[in-house]
Amino acid sequence: MFFEGRFLILLMGIFSIYTGLIYNDCFSLSLSIFPSAWHVQPMFEHVWGESDLGKYPYLALDPNVSSVFEGVYPFGIDPIWHLANNKLNFLNSFKMKMSVILGIIHMCFGVSLSVFNYIHFKKRWLILLVFVPEMLFMLCLFGYLVFLIVYKWLAYTVVRSQEAPSILIHFIDMFLFTTSASNEDLYESQRAVQIVLFMVALLSVPVLLLGKPLYLYYQHRNTYRTCRGGYRSLNEDCGNSINQSNDSMENDDSNVPDDFDSADVFMKQAIHTIEYCLSCISNTASYLRLWALSLAHAELSEVLWTMVLRKGLKDTEYYWSLALFITFAFFAVLTVAILLIMEGLSAFLHALRLHWVEFQNKFYVGTGYRFMPFSFSLLCVADVSP
Repeated sequence: MFFEGRFLILLMGIFSIYTGLIYNDCFSLSLSIFPSAWHVQPMFEHVWGESDLGKYPYLALDPNVSSVFEGVYPFGIDPIWHLANNKLNFLNSFKMKMSVILGIIHMCFGVSLSVFNYIHFKKRWLILLVFVPEMLFMLCLFGYLVFLIVYKWLAYTVVRSQEAPSILIHFIDMFLFTTSASNEDLYESQRAVQIVLFMVALLSVPVLLLGKPLYLYYQHRNTYRTCRGGYRSLNEDCGNSINQSNDSMENDDSNVPDDFDSADVFMKQAIHTIEYCLSCISNTASYLRLWALSLAHAELSEVLWTMVLRKGLKDTEYYWSLALFITFAFFAVLTVAILLIMEGLSAFLHALRLHWVEFQNKFYVGTGYRFMPFSFSLLCVADVSP
């Protein structure tokens, strides 16, 4: 079983190493690849008036102190956050917003892939009637949410951090056409921009709902009128031509009936529209599982370090080497069983769900030929066969 999944295990290992470098976390320990951009001594002098850091076993990073934060860490999270008591407040907000940003980018990429389907099946009119309203609905609502997150990061410095408004309240007010007096605007004319974006997203729904069925209906009616009007030869079967026209217009059915069933086409498009609009909301929230899994992994690894292995390292006497041997064996078994196997399987299942449900439903229909996974045995058979 492991040999069959060797490529999957290799990819999971590569991406887990990359994620560990981004969060600077290796079994709850940080790697000081670059020097830290924080200088905590001025913070202690500013708060307590003393520079002796040994008197204070706890460290809470406060960037709102001059000459404490002098730059940006070159790659990933600064390792000093692993020593701070308020690291959970920082990482919680960071991971939550990054999950939303990555999720919306992922879904927009999935919607964009549907264009290749329309071009391949020679249905370019679906780009205007389906792709454009879907992308407008996604970008005007959730793309705007990404803009608010990035704008808030850039517009509000540490000095003005207490004045920063809540993005969630602004996003809710966008749907309710209201404003909150206690939550100031991020920029000028924000309410007007939000109303325009919401109206564009709202108007894209009827286009998505009625555009494709009306186009198919009028195209079928024109084909039928052309056949009845005598513009075709007498020996040409009009019914077959209508069926062929319907076959080229339909996406889902390979066998189109003789008569154009407008109710069926409208019903299918209505189901697609409702499913897409509701899934944009639920799928965006579903990407928050990246945030939850990352926090759970970080806390579990920290528990194994502080409650298990660190117990065997608390003394330097020689007889503590036996305790270190026992605790390391216990730590290694729990690390492999929980962090590597159990959480690796959990992360794989969640990633598979995000790709199958949240990503592929934006462009994949499943009406073509059966998917055949890559296999070396199939290549050997293909080489042997004449």
